[in-house]
Amino acid sequence: MKQGDLVTRRSYGGDIVFKIQEIRQQYAVLRGVELRLLADAPLLDLNALPQLDPFPYMAAASPQWLDSLKRSTAVSPMPAAPVKPQPEMGEKIKLSPVYFDMPGKVLHLDGDPFYLRKCMNLYNELRVPAEGYYVSESNMADALYRLLPQTRPDIVVITGHDGILKHRNAGDMTQLSSYKNSHNFVNAVRIARQYEKNRDVLTVIAGACQSHFEALLHAGANFASSPARVLIHALDPLCIAAKIAYTPINDTVNLMDVIGLTHSGLEGLGGVESLGSYRRGVPKMQYTTLT
Repeated sequence: MKQGDLVTRRSYGGDIVFKIQEIRQQYAVLRGVELRLLADAPLLDLNALPQLDPFPYMAAASPQWLDSLKRSTAVSPMPAAPVKPQPEMGEKIKLSPVYFDMPGKVLHLDGDPFYLRKCMNLYNELRVPAEGYYVSESNMADALYRLLPQTRPDIVVITGHDGILKHRNAGDMTQLSSYKNSHNFVNAVRIARQYEKNRDVLTVIAGACQSHFEALLHAGANFASSPARVLIHALDPLCIAAKIAYTPINDTVNLMDVIGLTHSGLEGLGGVESLGSYRRGVPKMQYTTLT
């Protein structure tokens, strides 16, 4: 076996498909293909899978699920502006009373390049303006410190891989030291809140599989994983971000509706009341001036 191979774990009944991130002596560091889980296992515990494109393993992202998400981000169509001839010199330009859409802008930091590509494709399909960056979880706080002033987003997604450590103090689930990457996500959320304290101005979505939900919320996240310390799907953070991007700025996001879009539900994600970031403008300009 080698880095990049798709595998399952015999000791867990082959329930989760992983990709080998790194091999350290007789152990492999594993990242979930469909779930945002970081794990390790002895090489002898691994079963090799057909080395296909990982996308087929993300079966939960079915057309039916995607259609549901598209409906949730749909806005009422506005009439198209009539095509008008170019005005003559000195003639007053008449603006057409047609609305234009301004969904919220997303800054998406992901600790997995495969998930990032999948998310960026879906943001584009859902017409959500987004900038995405592959950043290792340990570097996310520093990256946000640089990127937030540059990108000025309405929504920040801080995600990657996480998990509860096998070797931890028995029963101690309250300490960040019991999690693989929750402390890195908490540090990144704190940087986001240093940049913008108001949760209604900057919406922060943070966490991955089994992340320390309470610590992320206390650090300033609007939405976080994982209340029941369960595994979450790779696209769950995107579901919430897309819904917020198309919820009007004067409306509170319906918590049950937005979490209902995710695969993990209330066990996997939770949050606090937050405003949307979608705006409409008028008029829709017929001519633009290049400068």
